[in-house]
Amino acid sequence: MYTISDVAKLLGITAHTLRYYEKEEIIAPIRNANGERVYDDANLAWLRFVMRLKQTQMPISQIRKYAQLYLEGEHTAQDRLNLLEDHRNSVQSQIRNLTATEKVLKDKIATYKNFITKGAGIR
Repeated sequence: MYTISDVAKLLGITAHTLRYYEKEEIIAPIRNANGERVYDDANLAWLRFVMRLKQTQMPISQIRKYAQLYLEGEHTAQDRLNLLEDHRNSVQSQIRNLTATEKVLKDKIATYKNFITKGAGIR
């Protein structure tokens, strides 16, 4: 079992973020006899997944929806699959956009390097 500060350190996030996720019903930590939040390994695995979703720009509302569907049970598997497939499509679009942007930057960097070494004009 882990305390809120343990989890925050392990995941590189703040205790405030963990409390926010609880408020948004994304995670439901266990409470000990003193009412303090405690987390188990399953909570950590879930939080790592949530952090991946956040890193790929999934809105909190969608993460909350996924969490609620999970808690509703196995009959929501298709809805969860649909939600994740939609998000994967969004991630793939982000990757295409980032790849195109990287190419533009690579070309611009090459232009500057050429200018610096050869004195060619820059646009």
